[in-house]
Amino acid sequence: MNKAGYYFAVLAVVLGFFPMCSEKSFAAEQVLFEFGGDFDVSSVVTSDAKVTLAEGRLRIETGHAQTWPGVTLKAPNEKWDLSGYEYISIGVRNITDEPVTVSCRVDNPGADGSKNCMTDSITLAGGEQGTLTVNIFPVPWKLSEPLELVGMRGYPVHAGKVDTSNITQMLFFVTRPGIDHVFEIGNIRAGGKVTILDAKTFCPFIDEFGQFIHRDWPGKIHSVDDLKEQVTTEKNDLAAHPGPQDRNKYGGWTAGPQLKATGLFRVEKYKSKWWLVDPEGRLFWSHGTDCVGSTNATPISGREHYFRSLPEEGSEFAQFYWGGSWAPHGYYKDHSPYKTYDFSRANFLRKYGKDWAAAFAQITHKRLKSWGMNTIANWSDRDIYLMRKTPYVCTISYNSKTLEGSEGYWGKFFDVFDPSFREALRQRLESEKGRAIGDPWCIGYFVHNELAWGDEVSLALATLKSPAEQPAKKVFLEDLKVKYKTIEKLNEVWGTNHATWDALLRSAQTPDKEKAWVDLTTFYTKTAETYFGVIREELSKYAPNELYMGCRFAWVNDRAALAAAKFCDIVGYNRYNYSVAEQRLPDGIDKPIIIGEFHFGALDRGMFHTGLKKTDDQQDRAEKYKSYVQGALRNPYIVGTHWFQYKDQATTGRGDGENYQIGLIDICDKPYPETIQAVREVGYNLYEYRLQSD
Repeated sequence: MNKAGYYFAVLAVVLGFFPMCSEKSFAAEQVLFEFGGDFDVSSVVTSDAKVTLAEGRLRIETGHAQTWPGVTLKAPNEKWDLSGYEYISIGVRNITDEPVTVSCRVDNPGADGSKNCMTDSITLAGGEQGTLTVNIFPVPWKLSEPLELVGMRGYPVHAGKVDTSNITQMLFFVTRPGIDHVFEIGNIRAGGKVTILDAKTFCPFIDEFGQFIHRDWPGKIHSVDDLKEQVTTEKNDLAAHPGPQDRNKYGGWTAGPQLKATGLFRVEKYKSKWWLVDPEGRLFWSHGTDCVGSTNATPISGREHYFRSLPEEGSEFAQFYWGGSWAPHGYYKDHSPYKTYDFSRANFLRKYGKDWAAAFAQITHKRLKSWGMNTIANWSDRDIYLMRKTPYVCTISYNSKTLEGSEGYWGKFFDVFDPSFREALRQRLESEKGRAIGDPWCIGYFVHNELAWGDEVSLALATLKSPAEQPAKKVFLEDLKVKYKTIEKLNEVWGTNHATWDALLRSAQTPDKEKAWVDLTTFYTKTAETYFGVIREELSKYAPNELYMGCRFAWVNDRAALAAAKFCDIVGYNRYNYSVAEQRLPDGIDKPIIIGEFHFGALDRGMFHTGLKKTDDQQDRAEKYKSYVQGALRNPYIVGTHWFQYKDQATTGRGDGENYQIGLIDICDKPYPETIQAVREVGYNLYEYRLQSD
């Protein structure tokens, strides 16, 4: 059987002989605009833009004098009734050589950019084309009447952000462009199917396996026998795909060059590209996934009626009840602590028996090798990665005194000048003795995650807002005293009126950013360099010659990134984009980068939220995975990508409500065949692809 035929056969079995398509493929579409020769160009409202027809497309040329140059297309009969549709899709082509981000806003009457409208965008490289999708209804299911549902980021609703029965216009624009752009849009269609569900009979809506009750889909588990059959199905699949043959035990490339072997992972630039080098001296590119573990608990307190068949206390499956308190956002932030149930672990017990934990760990390593993955990435189960069958990253998290005037999505920034910052790190590193420290299977260390770096003066302003006893504030004032000598000279520059240095210490007043810019940015840099420098010093003591990979930037400015590059071996970013092919460090710094998180999701397999980057369906998701990772492979600075995460989040959400369809496996431990095929296509050829790409 040829390769294509084999993949089809495996997918047919894995999917339970369901057709390889989504419901969306067969949904009726409504054409909203066609740009043929009879289209009236004069009907287009322009703003710092001009339009022409170009072979069945509308060509839009935008200037850069206004904030949002673009065009408005009004509904031909004053409005569209799109109440049966899920999304609007538009083909977009970038005509120029420069990248462009094109946004589409879909309006109700009274739209102002935030209210009564929905906006989405697509970023295209020079000459690239793609499909811009605006989801006008959040999920494919509409409740017949309002019903309160809590603890989830996405869920079936009665009404979305816009009234889909009264869409009046669409805007296409670019935001704050520095140059002119030219792009084309093709025919505009409404598509997808929104199914109406009776709100009175909606609950319970989660079955005993943790799946959505009110929809069927390819591969859905309907019985324990279905779960057990998957064991044989996957065993055959893994046997047929044992993994790339030209790899050593670490996943390094044995068919490639032999470089210096140090017994630990390191980085080296080879043929104008940055690479990891494995302990045996082979080229290594980290192709991995985060959150490799068995736990997947969902809060049930106050939501027991959501679930059809929770186990009775004292029963075999009652062992998967637990408790939780972590809820930085969402409903359970104000309803903590709470009781949880773990459907994933219950399914492992059904599928693998009483020794499910060991069986799950074993098959996880087999899967990663079979899929062409070579890394167990952040947030993973120590018992699994310390089996030392797959290289791993070590996650270093710890708490110390915070900078009280700071704020951020995950919490306040650390006061890096307080002794507790260094001491807590030392205590945490002590716990890695005999584990990651000195372990050749450990690729390196991420310390912290998605910190609140803000703009390039934010941490300095936060310091000034902090109380007088804040160590960082005392350090800042000492620096200012050295520079200005007197409070009067500082007041003159800052435009402030502090009576004494002590008055400034006790004040929470912040100066005009422009007037105090030099001092604010100087102290920001000092804070950032102290943060990375302290960690670098302690890692060098505890784990000499092992890699420091930064703090996994999510929100970052150049000043913080420059500080990271000064002290880190590799700079880590969590990058939820559709491409990282052009990811660079500021100021042209030549240093390796690693992607700590990215993902894509779709709503065609019974989940309620796509995660941070949506796709149309599972096939589109697979294609975007392949495109993202191959873009990273072409990037000479990137030395790895880590998918977030190994398995789907619970359908009803974790403590903060995240309930994303972002797994390589689902709640029932079943791999998504379309995505796994893409992972294999990338993983089996990643070394040749990277070395040969320009």
